[in-house]
Amino acid sequence: MRLLDPARLVNNLPTRDDLDTAARNAWALTFGGGVSPAHRTPSVLLRSGPHRDLYRFGPEPETATRPILMVPPLAVPASCYDLRPGQSLAAELVERGHAPYQLDYGTMTADDRHLGFEAWFDGIVPDAVRYISDRHAGAAVDLVGWSLGGTISLLTAAAHADLPIRSVTAIGTPIDYTRIPVISPLRVIGRYTTERPLTAVTRLLGGLPAPVVQAAYRVTAPHRELLKPWFVARNLTNTESLARMEAIDRFMAEMPGYPARIFHQMCSRLILGNDLATGQFHIGGRTVDLADISVPVLGVGGTTDVIAPAAAVEPITGLLTGSPYVRFESVPGSHLGLVAGPEARDTTWAILDEFLGRAKAESADLPETTVPDGARCPDDESAVAVVRS
Repeated sequence: MRLLDPARLVNNLPTRDDLDTAARNAWALTFGGGVSPAHRTPSVLLRSGPHRDLYRFGPEPETATRPILMVPPLAVPASCYDLRPGQSLAAELVERGHAPYQLDYGTMTADDRHLGFEAWFDGIVPDAVRYISDRHAGAAVDLVGWSLGGTISLLTAAAHADLPIRSVTAIGTPIDYTRIPVISPLRVIGRYTTERPLTAVTRLLGGLPAPVVQAAYRVTAPHRELLKPWFVARNLTNTESLARMEAIDRFMAEMPGYPARIFHQMCSRLILGNDLATGQFHIGGRTVDLADISVPVLGVGGTTDVIAPAAAVEPITGLLTGSPYVRFESVPGSHLGLVAGPEARDTTWAILDEFLGRAKAESADLPETTVPDGARCPDDESAVAVVRS
């Protein structure tokens, strides 16, 4: 029979500091304002408008500072790019000497039922790009979009070749929706019923209400919700872990809804039609061709992302035949974790920083047949780099 080691047992007992921390955190979570109140990177509202408020992060930049526009998805709070200290792409870009800007769409109501994707890629985003470019003496703007923000960014670049866009980065942006297991049941049902059962209620209500969006996001990570009490109990002395949990909870609680028209387009053209996988997005009697994108493009997919698995993102490399440089990277991370996880600095953000440097070189008319240093070959399982000649 193995005897207990008294010394080891004593060493594993919580210290007084541990007990004090656990007590403070338990009180803060239960009765207080949380272990770590929301803290945002300093920003300035440059101009406002319907679903197009434009913010600049950091101090007023020099005219020559590289402008970057962060494009949020629909039905997601703009805080996705500025979740909290250490999990803020906005703060990272400021620290690296860029001039990051961000759109904020605000809330959606039944009055917005008529808004579709074209409202964003024909109006809201191009308008912001031109405004930012003018502030930087006509410089081209890098677009960075997460999830559907990447979809909007790609469609903007494809539909408006005249815009001063330097590059497009699509993070966690699905291209082939048949490679998303979580929506497979919807696709099977849709073969027989079309999108009508999915969109009938939203047409009546004017959109998909925020509580439904929030509940749907939680369903994608049921283990997180079920094990949350156990997680809290295990981490009562780990304030940082609890702060990350709180930030995600705040993020989900702030999710707005979808306008009816855009939800219908998502169901009919993306989920059921799988338009992006063909390279052509059909909308309102017109076709937006991804092959018309003429700037460098980066796609990033998460190995543990259930909303946009890496396999659904990777097909971007075979569609953008007009781009001089297309790169795909697969990194560890959940959907939100890709852009705002604690490991994002060493994965997505580092890759983005490297890509932005290459995109600047491409815009300086370097030979298109030259593979930038460090570009990975297509046989590398974690990355694909495609150079157009």
